[in-house]
Amino acid sequence: MNTLTSFLSVNRPCDDALDWLSQSLSRKGLRVLRTFDLHDARGALDHCPCPHHGTNQCDCQMVVLLVYRNAEEPVTLNLHGNDGQTWLSIVNNPLQHAAPSIQSSIEQALQLHPSE
Repeated sequence: MNTLTSFLSVNRPCDDALDWLSQSLSRKGLRVLRTFDLHDARGALDHCPCPHHGTNQCDCQMVVLLVYRNAEEPVTLNLHGNDGQTWLSIVNNPLQHAAPSIQSSIEQALQLHPSE
């Protein structure tokens, strides 16, 4: 069962979206730990479907974050970006349950529910 669904798309390159996201979550009292960065991991890999891969125009990126608040289990947040667009997804499945309180705080920090 695939339960990784994008809940937000932003018109920013992934690295810019990551900076915005980190600042927004920090203002809500959430801590962010980067556990994976595609730019760091791919190093010398040559196989990528991006038509600009290997050039300065390539902006393919994937970042995996753990988002913490207090002593609660962290929520895993994935950012996937290319062509100046970034999609955010929260991992929520039977093996890795996303705490509703942290998920709600993430959504509020990103103003997905401005009335709250």
